[in-house]
Amino acid sequence: MNSSEEEQIYSIALTMVPGIGHIGAKHLIDGMNNAVDIFRLRKEIPERIPEVSQRVIEALDCPQAVLRAEQEYEFIRKNRISCLSFHDEAYPSRLRECEDAPVVLFFKGNADLNSLHILNMVGTRNATDYGTQICASFLRDLKALCPDVLVVSGLAYGIDIHAHREALANELPTVGVLAHGLDRIYPHVHRKTAVDMLEKGGLLTEFLSGTNPGRHNFVSRNRIVAGMCDATIVVESAAKGGSLITADLADGYHRDCFAVPGRVTDTASIGCNRLIRDNKAALVQSAEEFVKTMGWANAEPAAKAAGIQRNLFPELTDEEELVVRILTHQGDLHINALVVEADIPVNRMSALLFELEMKGVVKALVGGVYCLLA
Repeated sequence: MNSSEEEQIYSIALTMVPGIGHIGAKHLIDGMNNAVDIFRLRKEIPERIPEVSQRVIEALDCPQAVLRAEQEYEFIRKNRISCLSFHDEAYPSRLRECEDAPVVLFFKGNADLNSLHILNMVGTRNATDYGTQICASFLRDLKALCPDVLVVSGLAYGIDIHAHREALANELPTVGVLAHGLDRIYPHVHRKTAVDMLEKGGLLTEFLSGTNPGRHNFVSRNRIVAGMCDATIVVESAAKGGSLITADLADGYHRDCFAVPGRVTDTASIGCNRLIRDNKAALVQSAEEFVKTMGWANAEPAAKAAGIQRNLFPELTDEEELVVRILTHQGDLHINALVVEADIPVNRMSALLFELEMKGVVKALVGGVYCLLA
């Protein structure tokens, strides 16, 4: 067994240790650098992470968790499922920056979970004709405006499944984030779409095989949907619903959030209208409007870069130089795209961009987009 396989097994085991939640597991990974050392060097944890309690260290003496993880690893190996440990290159880098990010994910498909542009489209399970038409027209137009976008949703009834199907119809990759293990599809009636997505996108989950889609799992799933994307678009929502939870999570992760407005008399648009009214989401009416706000327009970056002379810039650090090079080659970018391209944590990237603004090198545009100043 190689070190990568060991890391995957111990990452799975960490999720099953009693009393250690998402935040606690991520804190241990951050402090010990890898899951293997968390278990094998647990006696050194007080030295390296003083705030960890003795109760947690004792809980890590859990051979049954490792045994169950080995069984799960055999399942994913036989079914050709990718196991993405926290520091795996293929792990969604945007999600990695979230405080409660899962320490391990299971993925089957061919999508790039670190695509330059990623959005999620969510909404009510009781979609109206208006909502389904919005999905169709929005994703059709988005294909023309930003053909490399990855569309994420939750494979649920209503807006979710329409978003997946319209993405496939327009040859856009689409990923479904599941509230259960990869040994089943829920709801079963969406199985054909799920199979189609394996060829153009994929299925992603944090849950082990044998996990049923319990109510709490859907809420947990929503944080992955929100955290791995640049933006959340709520198409339709009643006064209460899972899509509003996703919108709230996106806001907490400092992601852009949009809502499609509806008539004030439409029950399916109450949630969207309230998000807009309360300034929790920006109003969006078209793909063109969305792409412009996000700074995803297919502009000619070379034309902008042509007027920029590197030797006119003040003295920059190596990290600042890297950000400038990326913006020079790719043009205006959202902060989340810069995080992915530079592989720099979002909090550090925010500090770098602030310094570059102070030095007169970059300018912040609407929606968290940054451009070089000529």
